[in-house]
Amino acid sequence: MTIAEAQTTEALRERVAAALRRARDRSVALTDAVDDDDLVRQHSKLMSPLVWDLAHIGNQEELWLVRDVGGREPVRRDIDELYDAFQHPRANRPALPLLSPTEARGYVREVRDKVLDVLERTPLEGRRLVDNAFAFGMIAQHEQQHDETMLATHQLRVGPPVLTAPPPPGSAGPPRAAEVLVPGGPFTMGTSTEPWALDNERPAHTAHVDAFMIDTTPVTNAAYARFIAAGGYDDPRWWSEDGWAYRQHAGLTAPRFWLRDGDGWLRTRFGVVEQLPPDEPVVHVCFHEAAAYAAWAGRRLPTETEWEKAARYDPATGRSRRFPWGDEEPGPEQANLGQRHLSPAPVGAYPAGVSPLGVHQLIGDVWEWTSTDFTGYPGFAVFPYKEYSEVFFGPEYKVLRGGSFGTDPVACRSTFRNWDYPIRRQIFAGFRCARDAAPDERG
Repeated sequence: MTIAEAQTTEALRERVAAALRRARDRSVALTDAVDDDDLVRQHSKLMSPLVWDLAHIGNQEELWLVRDVGGREPVRRDIDELYDAFQHPRANRPALPLLSPTEARGYVREVRDKVLDVLERTPLEGRRLVDNAFAFGMIAQHEQQHDETMLATHQLRVGPPVLTAPPPPGSAGPPRAAEVLVPGGPFTMGTSTEPWALDNERPAHTAHVDAFMIDTTPVTNAAYARFIAAGGYDDPRWWSEDGWAYRQHAGLTAPRFWLRDGDGWLRTRFGVVEQLPPDEPVVHVCFHEAAAYAAWAGRRLPTETEWEKAARYDPATGRSRRFPWGDEEPGPEQANLGQRHLSPAPVGAYPAGVSPLGVHQLIGDVWEWTSTDFTGYPGFAVFPYKEYSEVFFGPEYKVLRGGSFGTDPVACRSTFRNWDYPIRRQIFAGFRCARDAAPDERG
C-alpha cells in the first residue's frame, strides 16, 4: 500500500468512526432524556418502547460488524430473536423479555467497543461488504434511522417536554415563483457510485419525465388550514376511494397533533403546546391527506421520478447532482437535518440549498410523499439482505423523499428512498404539489 493509499484508508476510517460516534451520541441523548419507566413504556402501538430500539441498534451492529465483518464470537447470541424486527410486530414488543435499560446500555457499549477494534483491523477492500466501508456506513445509517424513529416516539409520548434545541432559522422570504417548470426529457436517476447508497437506490439508470410544474416549496400550515376551512375533510370529491374510507374510519379532521383554538390552530410539538406557525411546512399528514389537498388545489403529488429530477437535474450541464445545491455534503446553511432543530423551518429559510431549477427545501424539513409505489429500479439486485428493501416492494407502500429535520445527513441523499404505509401520520412527513405542464409552458 502506498503512502497515499494509506492516508486515504485512514481518512475513511476516521469518517466511519465519526459517523458511528454521531449516531451513538444521538441514541444516548434520546434515551437518556427520559427515566427508565419511560424507556420501557410503549407510547403508541405504532412504535416500539425506546429500550427496544436501543438494543436493536446494538444487535444489528453486532450481527453485521462484530460477527460478519469482524468474524468475532457473538456478544449476545441469545437475544437475536428478541430484536429481529420481522419476528415481532411493534405492538407486541413490550411483552417480550427485553433487556432492561441498564442491560441495553451495557450491551450497546460492549458491541461498540468491539466494532471500533474491528474497524481498526479490517481492510476496507476485497469484498463488496467492506469495500469503501459499506457495512459500517450501512450500520451508521441504520442507527440514525432508528434515532429518527425514536424522535417520533418522543413526539407521541405524554408528559412534560424533555428535548430541547434552538429554533430553526427564519425565512429569507418565500421564492418569487410559487412553481417552476421542470423540462421533459431523460436524466440519470439513482446511483451506481455513491459508496454508502443502499440497494433500493441502485443502479443508476436513465429515466424520462414529461414536462411538469412543481411547487418551489412544501405546502405550508397556512395553505393546509385553508383546505380544512374550505371543508376539504368533508368532501369525498377530493379523496381517493381508499383515502375517503380511511378518513372516515380514523375520523381525520386535521393533521395529527393539531388542536383547534377558536378560529385558529395550536399544535403539540414534543410536549409543548404552541401556536401553529403559518409559514412552516405542514407535517404529520398521511399520503391520503396529501393527495386530497393536491386534488382540492387542482394539482397532484409528484411521482418519485419527477421529484428526483426536480432535486438533481442541472439543465446547464445535463448532469444529475448528488444534492440540489451541488455535490458537497449538506451543511447547516443548506438544509434542516440532523435534529439540530425540533421542527421544520419556514419556507424560504435555506436559499443556499435551492436546486438549479429554483426548487427550495427538497432536502430536510419534512419527508415528502410521492404518488409512487415502492419497488425496485430496473436492474435492482438485493444487497446485502432482502429484508432491507425487497420484502417491502409492492403497492402497499408509498415512496417518500428528501428527509426531515429528524434525518441525519448520513441517511439523506437526493437518491435516498424512504417508504411507508399511506395511512401513517406519526412520521415527519409533508408534501409539495405538482401538475402537468400546459403546452404553452413547456418552452
